[in-house]
Amino acid sequence: MRRSGVPADLVALPKAELHLHLEGALRRATAAELADRYRLPLPRTGRFAGLPDFVVAYEQARDLIGTLEDLRRVAAELLITARENGVVWTEVHLIPATYGGRLGPDEAVVEAVLDGLASAASPAAAGGLIIGVNRMLPLAAAERGLALALRYRDAGVVGLGLAADEARFPASLFADVFRRAGDAGLPVVPHAGEGAGAESVRACVEQLGAVRINHGVRAVEDPEVVELLRDRGVSLDVCPSSNAALGVVPSLSEHPLPALLRAGVPVSLNTDCPLFLATSTVREYALARDVLGLPDEALVGIAATSLRTSSCPAERREAALARLAAWREPSTQPVGGGAQGLAGFLVELTDQFGGGPRGRE
Repeated sequence: MRRSGVPADLVALPKAELHLHLEGALRRATAAELADRYRLPLPRTGRFAGLPDFVVAYEQARDLIGTLEDLRRVAAELLITARENGVVWTEVHLIPATYGGRLGPDEAVVEAVLDGLASAASPAAAGGLIIGVNRMLPLAAAERGLALALRYRDAGVVGLGLAADEARFPASLFADVFRRAGDAGLPVVPHAGEGAGAESVRACVEQLGAVRINHGVRAVEDPEVVELLRDRGVSLDVCPSSNAALGVVPSLSEHPLPALLRAGVPVSLNTDCPLFLATSTVREYALARDVLGLPDEALVGIAATSLRTSSCPAERREAALARLAAWREPSTQPVGGGAQGLAGFLVELTDQFGGGPRGRE
C-alpha cells in the first residue's frame, strides 16, 4: 500500500462520514463561485481563535447559499466528494432554523437538501440528513426541529442533533425533546465535549440518550465519563483537524484519539467542516496514521465503527464491511513505530499512557 503521494489505499478503505456540516462542506470552487455571484466575502480558513471566531466564518459560508437550488447543489456535491474519498455513506448536519426563513419555510430547506442527496446517490456513495437543534435558540425551535425530523424520517432524515454553545446552554434544557426523539426511534446525535468538558458529554449520554456524540474528545478529562462511553457503546464522531484548528486540543499530535481507542471507546473519523480546514476524509485517516501513529488495523476498526454506528441501509453497510475485511488482508506490515497490527499498537499505548485515559494538558 501507499506510503507517499495520494493515499490510494485509504481511498479504497470503505468508510462512513458521520460528522459533517452542510455549509462547511461547500467545495472551495463552489464557495468562490457563489461569493462572486452574490458579491460576498469568502470565509477564511486555517486556525481559529476559538469557537466564536469560527462561528463568524461559518455564518459567512451559510450566507453564500442564496437559493434552494444552491442548497441542492451543495448537498449533491458533498456526495461527489464522498465518492472521491471512498465514503460510502454520509450523514450531514443541517439546522433549518438558522436560515430564518430567507430561503422559504423550513420544510423547503429540508426538502432541497434531501433532493440534492437523492439526485447524487449511487452505489458508491449515498447519505442521510441529521436535523440540528441550535442550543442558543428558544426551545420552540427545538420542538420545531424534532417535528421536522419526525416528518421526514422516512424521506432521508436519520437523526436529531444538537449544536452551538454547550457551555452556556446545557443539554438538560433539551432533555424532554430528545427523550421523545429517542422514544420515536430517531437516533440522538448531539455535539458535546468541544466547547465544554466531560460533564457535558455525560449529560448528553445520561439526559439526552445519545447513541453517538459529535466530538466528545474532552471526555478524557474524566476517566469515569470515558468508562461510561465504553460501557454504553456510545461512539464519538471525532474530527482531529477541527479540534486542532479551534484550539480544543493544543496540537494535532496531542489529540486524545489514541487514548480513547486504548480505553475501548468506539470512534469514527470525520472532517466536520472541510471548507475551513483544507481537509478531507482521507486526509483525516492519513493524519491518524502518519501523525498519531495508528496502524492500519486501528484504521480498519475506526472505519468499521463508522459503518456500524451509522444509519446506513443494511445492504450497503454489509457490502462495505465485506470490502473492508478484504482491504485489511494485505495490512500486516509493521507500522506505528514497530508495533505489529492492532495488538502491538495497544501495547504501545499502554506503555505510553499508563493504565487510564490521558486528560488534556
